[in-house]
Amino acid sequence: MTAAQSKFKITVPATSANIGPGFDVLGVAYSLYLTLDCERLPAGSPLKMSYEGEGAKDVPLVAEKNLITKTALYVLSTFGITSLPPLRIHVTNPIPLGRGLGSSGSAVVAGVLLANAAGQLNMTQDRMLDYCLMVERHPDNVAPALFGGFVASFLRELKPADLEPESIPRSEPTRNGAAAPPTPATDIGHYIQLGFSKEIKAVVVIPDFEVATEDARAVLPDMYERADVIYNLQRIAVLCTALSRSPVNADLIHKSMSDKVHQPYRKYLVPGMAEMLDTISPKSVPGVVGICLSGAGPTILVLATENFDVIAAKVQDVFARQPNGGIKSMYKVLDVVESGAQTEYFD
Repeated sequence: MTAAQSKFKITVPATSANIGPGFDVLGVAYSLYLTLDCERLPAGSPLKMSYEGEGAKDVPLVAEKNLITKTALYVLSTFGITSLPPLRIHVTNPIPLGRGLGSSGSAVVAGVLLANAAGQLNMTQDRMLDYCLMVERHPDNVAPALFGGFVASFLRELKPADLEPESIPRSEPTRNGAAAPPTPATDIGHYIQLGFSKEIKAVVVIPDFEVATEDARAVLPDMYERADVIYNLQRIAVLCTALSRSPVNADLIHKSMSDKVHQPYRKYLVPGMAEMLDTISPKSVPGVVGICLSGAGPTILVLATENFDVIAAKVQDVFARQPNGGIKSMYKVLDVVESGAQTEYFD
């Protein structure tokens, strides 16, 4: 970025992680974007931050407390830069918070890109992934947000020294910045972008309540039966190829999206989820390709090739029939997008 390029825009897609049997492995990027419109201000000016969209009433706009700018401050500090340059930052966020659509992962990616642009750090995407994973430990969210598409990823085992001090501003839970934060090790995360049929869209049905990720993690067992692990391994191997094929084999994809590692335990956190998984299929609703929990929930993800509104209505009906007046919900029909996070500069 040159001195003449005083404005830049950062765009980061929403994501779904834990696709079918791909718990902590598979994620996709969607055509729903967190954006930061940024402008450099004269030297000595204070940071000016504004926000619109999901969570606007509750999101802090103080640099040290907002997840986006706090992440940026962490990245800059490892380059010896102690504060954000004078900027005007306007955040537009249509990604629902705490609903399993990668809102925290997208914010972390945006923060790393903000530091890269504001500090003119010239980091590669792979190096930015290292920083993202120091803050947000789930590569199945940040990798598709950063790179786009349908992504398989894993986080390599880190030594305790790689994680010290513990005051790195992780998003889950977030912590205040450290006095001397560590520069991340290289190659923390590994990923590969997989094929995804352009015929398939994502119908995401978003209920009007949140599930805290720590609660969703707490219900999972510490150990699994061998048969359940084999069940998921068999299906993830098939799913990764089946989703790339055309014409779409809906029955094969639907069967290979079954899971025994996290959904059986989390269904109690999402009223109606068990019924949805049992009754919404290619045979019962034409156009359905597969159905699963999006991330840690409570959003329901249905992959489909047609009848998107009908499919969404089926899921919404199950939510509406729940006890105590039912659960309100909304839905979006989204594309799986090949491009991930972007920074665009303007003169």
